[in-house]
Amino acid sequence: MSDSTFTSDIERRYAGGMPDAIAVSGRPAQVRDYVQLLKPRVMSLVVFTGVAGLIAAPGAIHPLIALVAVLCITVGAGAAGAINMWYDRDIDSVMTRTRGRPLPMGRVPPEEALAFGVVLSLFSVGLMAIAVNYAAAALLAGTILFYVLIYTVWLKRRTPQNIVIGGAAGAFPPMIGWAAVTGDVSLGSIALFAIIFFWTPPHFWALALFRTGDYDKAGVPMLPVVAGRKATKRQILVYSALLLPLGLAPWALGVAGPIYGAAALVLGGLFLVSGLAVLREPDGAGDKAAKRMFGYSIFYLFAIFGALMVDAVHGAWL
Repeated sequence: MSDSTFTSDIERRYAGGMPDAIAVSGRPAQVRDYVQLLKPRVMSLVVFTGVAGLIAAPGAIHPLIALVAVLCITVGAGAAGAINMWYDRDIDSVMTRTRGRPLPMGRVPPEEALAFGVVLSLFSVGLMAIAVNYAAAALLAGTILFYVLIYTVWLKRRTPQNIVIGGAAGAFPPMIGWAAVTGDVSLGSIALFAIIFFWTPPHFWALALFRTGDYDKAGVPMLPVVAGRKATKRQILVYSALLLPLGLAPWALGVAGPIYGAAALVLGGLFLVSGLAVLREPDGAGDKAAKRMFGYSIFYLFAIFGALMVDAVHGAWL
């Protein structure tokens, strides 16, 4: 199925306009509903990698300024998540994985979710500019705009390359943390960006393999829906292979030391083994390998950036 054909199918499904919530909860919104709008699980990964970039960056930063920078990254990530939920409330109501979110369930009015996201976006970028530096603020603003406009609005419903290109939004946080310390972008921070950028496709394609029906029903052209399972598995392996040398790049560039290098080699090797297991698993086997890879991919990102922080702290004490 071509991209244009899939786009036309989406347009036919929603020709009557974007449906609002599929349920009305009958109770006022609670604090936990707004917390859920911030996508806290996704936010935790974003904040963790942002802190890693801040710790690994050369130079020094006042602890209070560092805390402000982390706060801004946290709020900015949550703001982007809230606007994403506002825009995607129609497809979220269709997918099993997302239909329990506050907007599809009618627990938060759409206009409040949008206002919440916009206000938090402006606050996070403004505070970063005033309290930290303009470079970090510009990167944070670019990240929010990229996630909302490029990924959510433009790519997600139009092309199976949505995750490949859109993955850049999730790859910026370590660059933001780095810029908070140095005030600039360097080859070291670009290497950290590249790790997350190439990690994102196999991470989400593994999920899509065992959630294909959800994405198909919602009209989202994820790779397994458009290109098929075999092509998706091959692409997962390609990106897994590329991730191994990219994971070693911070060590090769001198950004990190031997602790990180050893961890990256082991973690990247296991990621590649996971990709091979997905490729070799026959269809109809329950997607156990894909589920294991999805779980491992989350661990991988925490572990490799955790190793980066341990290495940086260890180096500082030598």
